[in-house]
Amino acid sequence: MCHVDIFRAVSERLFVVGIGGTVRTDSTTERSLKAALASAQGSGAEVALYDGEFLAGLPHFSPSDPERTDEAATLVEAVRRADGLIVASPGYHAGISGMVKNALDYLEDLKEDERPYLSGRAVGCIATGSGWQATVSTLTSIRGIVHALRGWPTPLGATVTRTPDGDGQSDAKNRFQLETVGREVVQFGLLSRGARETSLAGEL
Repeated sequence: MCHVDIFRAVSERLFVVGIGGTVRTDSTTERSLKAALASAQGSGAEVALYDGEFLAGLPHFSPSDPERTDEAATLVEAVRRADGLIVASPGYHAGISGMVKNALDYLEDLKEDERPYLSGRAVGCIATGSGWQATVSTLTSIRGIVHALRGWPTPLGATVTRTPDGDGQSDAKNRFQLETVGREVVQFGLLSRGARETSLAGEL
C-alpha cells in the first residue's frame, strides 16, 4: 500500500487514492489514513498511498508554471484515474496543513478533464489532532475544499484525537470511524461507476 504501486491497479476494480500525513513518520494522521485505506482495500478496492514523505517532496504549486516534477505528475495522474479519494490532515491552527493543501492544489491540473477536478468521486475526510476543536474545524476545512473541487464528501468524516493514555474506548471509536470512511468511499464509487456505465450505454 504505497505510492509506487499505483500501476498495479486493475481496471475492473475501484481505485482509491489516499493523500495525507505529516513529515513525522508513523504519525497519527498517517496511521489513520492507512487504516481507512485498509478498509477500502478490504471492501475490494485497489489503493495507493501518497504519504507525508511523498508530499513533502512536492514543490510549491504554481498555476502559472505548467512544468511538473515526476512526483507531481504521478500524483495528478493517480487522482485522474481514481474512483475515490481519502484525504487526511492534522489540525494546524484550525485548518489543514500546508503540505496537504499544496498536494490538493495540484488538482487544478484536472480542470479541463472529462471529469473535472474531483467530479463524480467520493472523498473520505479525516482530521487528526489533540482535541475536538482542532479536529472538527480541520474536518470542516477539508470538506470545504472537496466541495470546491466538485467532490462528494462521505457522510461520515473521521475526527481522530490522540489518546496518550491508550484509552481503549476512544481507540475503538476511532477505528469505527476510519473503517466506515473507507467503506463509504468504495460504496459510493460503485454507485458512481454504475451510473456512468449506464449513461454511456444509453448513448450507444
